[in-house]
Amino acid sequence: MTTAPTTHQLDSADPPIGEPLRELPAPPTRGTDADRLVGPDVVRAIALIGVVVMNYHGYLIINGGDQSQNFWGRVFNPWTGPLSTRFAATFVLTAGVGVTLLTRRSIGTPAAISAKRWTLIRRGLLLYGFGLIFYEIWPGSILPYYGAMFIVAAGLFTLATPLVIAFGIGAALVGAGIEWWGTERTMDGRTPTWLYNPGNGSPRGLLFDVFVNGTHPLFPWLAFLCAGIVLGRLLRTDWWRPVALGLGFTLFGGATLVSGALEDRSQLTTVLTSTDSGDHGLLYVASALGTALIAFAAIYTIATTFRSTSVVKVLAGAGQMTLTLYIAHTFVFNYIVNWHDWVKPSGLDLALTFAAVYWIIAIAIGSVWHRRFHVGPAEWVYRQIGG
Repeated sequence: MTTAPTTHQLDSADPPIGEPLRELPAPPTRGTDADRLVGPDVVRAIALIGVVVMNYHGYLIINGGDQSQNFWGRVFNPWTGPLSTRFAATFVLTAGVGVTLLTRRSIGTPAAISAKRWTLIRRGLLLYGFGLIFYEIWPGSILPYYGAMFIVAAGLFTLATPLVIAFGIGAALVGAGIEWWGTERTMDGRTPTWLYNPGNGSPRGLLFDVFVNGTHPLFPWLAFLCAGIVLGRLLRTDWWRPVALGLGFTLFGGATLVSGALEDRSQLTTVLTSTDSGDHGLLYVASALGTALIAFAAIYTIATTFRSTSVVKVLAGAGQMTLTLYIAHTFVFNYIVNWHDWVKPSGLDLALTFAAVYWIIAIAIGSVWHRRFHVGPAEWVYRQIGG
C-alpha cells in the first residue's frame, strides 16, 4: 500500500493480490463481504491516511513549503521523522498476511499451488511495470517494489514457517551488510558508484534499484513481507494478538534503546545503529516491524470488535480500494498543487488539512462506489489483467 522521493508509503496493499480475505477457519471459496476479514481492510485504510499525510507534507516541502524544526515538524518529517515509512511497512506486513490468506487453500494440491504461484507472478509483473510508469508521475512510489515483492512471494508461500522467518532475517541482514560495506567504502573515499549509481534505465540499474537503491528496496523490505506471511498463518490461533503485540513492543523498544545508547559515536556506528528508513539498518527494520505489528494487532482487534459499526464498515470499504485511492491521491495533488496552484506550499498545518479534506472526500466517494460495485476501478482492472 509514497511520501517524497525517498519515503513513499503505499500504499495500496489490497494487497493488490486481490481475492476476498475470509474469516477463519476457511469458509466456502466464494462468499459475501460478510465473510471477509475486516481487520486487514481497516488496517490498510488507516495506514493510507498516514500515507496521504506524509506524502502531501513531503511533496509540499519539495515544492517550496516550510519544513518546521519544532517538535511536530520533526515528528512528521517525511524523511527522518519517527513516522517515516512506518505506514508503508504496515502495508507490506498486511500484504504478507494477504499472500497467506490468498494461497492457504492451495497448500497440499500441486495444481492449485502452481495456479496461485502464477497469479502472484502475473500480478507482481503488472504492478512492477505499471509502477515504473507511475514513478514518472509520482517519484518515490512503492508500486514497483510492491510488484517485485509479490514475484518473490510466489516462491515463498509454500516454504515452512522457519524458512520464511530465515528468509526475512536474511533480507534484513543483507540490507544492513550492504549499507555497512557502502558506508565504509565511502568513508575511505571509494564510493562504489557501480552499485549506487549504475545508470538509470539500464538492466543493472533497474535490478539494483529494486534490491538496493530504491525508496523501498527488497533488502531489507522483504523482512516486512515475510513477517506478514508468518502472521497470516497464525491468525487461526487464539494467541496471535498478545504475541504480535509483545514482539512488536520488544522490537520497537529494544531498537529505540540501542539506537539511543550508541548515538553520537563514529559515522559508521551512527549509520548502522540508525532507525531512519534511508539507512536500511537492522535497528530500522526492528523498529519499523515493531510498530507495524503493534498497529496491525491493535487495529485488527478494534475493527473486529466493532465490525458492525458504520465507521468500521466505511473504513473497511476504503481498505478494499486502497490501490484506487492511492493512485487518486497523487493525481489530486498534481491537479491542485502543480497544475492549477490552488494550494500553495506551506507548513505542516496545510499538509494535515489538505490530507484530511482529501481523505474525507475519498472515503465518502469510495464508500458509495464500493456499495454499488464492490470493487474499486483500479482493483478491477488489476484483477482482470493480472488474473
